Amino acid sequence: MSPDLALWGFLAPLALIAVAVVAGRDPAPRPRRVLAASRVATVGALGLAIAAALFVAVQGPATSPLIGANGLGLSMRLDALSVTLFLLVAFVGVLVVQFSRNYMDGDPRQGPFIGGLCLTLASVMLMVTAGNLVLFAAAWIATSLAFHRLLVFYPERRKALLAARKKWIVARLGDVCVVGAAVLLAGAFGTTDIATLLERASAASDAAIPATVGVAAVLIALAALLKSAQFPTHGWLTEVMETPTPVSALLHAGLINAGGFLAIRFADVLLLAPGALYVLAIVGGVTALFGAAVMLTQPSVKVSIAWSTVAQMGFMLLQCGLGLFTLAVLHLVAHSLYKAHAFLSSGSVVEIKRAAWIPDATPPRAGRVLVSVGLALALYAGLAWVSGSIADKPLQLLAMGAILVMALTVLFAQAMVGVRRPSPYVVGRTVAMGGVVTVAYFALHAGAGALLGGAVPPPPPADSVAIVVMGLLIAVFTAITVLQIVEPSRTTRPAWQAARVHLANGLYANALFDRLIGAMDRARFTPAPAAPVSLSTEPEGRTSS
Repeated sequence: MSPDLALWGFLAPLALIAVAVVAGRDPAPRPRRVLAASRVATVGALGLAIAAALFVAVQGPATSPLIGANGLGLSMRLDALSVTLFLLVAFVGVLVVQFSRNYMDGDPRQGPFIGGLCLTLASVMLMVTAGNLVLFAAAWIATSLAFHRLLVFYPERRKALLAARKKWIVARLGDVCVVGAAVLLAGAFGTTDIATLLERASAASDAAIPATVGVAAVLIALAALLKSAQFPTHGWLTEVMETPTPVSALLHAGLINAGGFLAIRFADVLLLAPGALYVLAIVGGVTALFGAAVMLTQPSVKVSIAWSTVAQMGFMLLQCGLGLFTLAVLHLVAHSLYKAHAFLSSGSVVEIKRAAWIPDATPPRAGRVLVSVGLALALYAGLAWVSGSIADKPLQLLAMGAILVMALTVLFAQAMVGVRRPSPYVVGRTVAMGGVVTVAYFALHAGAGALLGGAVPPPPPADSVAIVVMGLLIAVFTAITVLQIVEPSRTTRPAWQAARVHLANGLYANALFDRLIGAMDRARFTPAPAAPVSLSTEPEGRTSS
């Protein structure tokens, strides 16, 4: 791909920034000029993303010429990873902005709201396509600053102010980590160009690695954890429900994935520092288990979705920590599309749940659980053998497959609940569904590996520490699987009821965060009285997210 063509990618964020500038000067309800411009800019950005993907597929990756001097300036990197994220952000942007046209219809500040969405989208696009460390760090910081305006769009809501305050503190810590890592990497490798830096990191030997690279890798890991709302700094993510639904959709489908993208983009650097990978794997794994357990106790649909995001981000960073960066890319894309749909359709979730079939809560017999385990193992081992020698597959991929086996076990066990003799048709259909999921697991991983090519490094050989971490995670996931199967029969026991209450409150980690920021001082977070004609009240019949 010609480097000059890569400059075309700047047109998409520049158009969105222009819309944001125009929208800031047009606070009238139903601003036709802003609405029309936002549609043209978002659809145009999607078109440019598609064109960039086609150019990369045909001509290969490229970095645009630097607009600046001495390594300081702007440049755009288009490769398989960046165009994948470029396409994803542009697609989600079209959906969210179009949804906002109707959702915010008639709001006195509809124009500035649309402008805030466009500015945030532009920042994310610049981040995922950044070709040098300077632009990457600037865009990383800009995403948070632009999104902060959306978090406090309704400043009269105390919970919104609390969530925004927590997000501000966590984001600034993450910014410090990213800037520090960028400075250390530029000094260690003698360049700010990301492609050159990653090539040198990939080719570096253990003896030639400066100590500062290890520090930079740890800072990258910490920034990824902070950006992805990992335990114990996750509290803000579950409290942003006071913002309009499009903001939550953009957050959970796009912005929250920035931590995962950071780890994947600088994977070659992380591979030089196993300690950083261990941090990602351990914290990510703990957060995944914690978030999944708390999610099951939440009565609110949207809060439950938020806790699901905490868990999914933990699982994605666990994959990064194990070196499964290709699998993490698949997880990132799938999670973004799912969460965009989940939030934008959350208003109809209750009706869908009412119409859905609810399985019998009676736990299956022990014998049927063992049969389910055998079916899941046989299915996974057989399809793994068909797709290639099991011995040739990375140990980390097989460990993730073990977690897939547990999920299949729960699925098969539920098909055998509440009947004396399981229906062969129901069991057969469930097993066939499990087979499709297992085939997709191996096929998608292989396809993504071929598609991403050299943009994402392969998993490294698992060392003793990684094996211990994987063993512990498999053991804990096994325990959670057992609890999922037998828990309905124990809900009346006082110990289980108490545990459920503690989990529903997130083990009170967020309460400690509240104390740290002085949230108990109501005067500090009490909004000013609203003006006689409020500019930030949602129209009747519309709920916040």
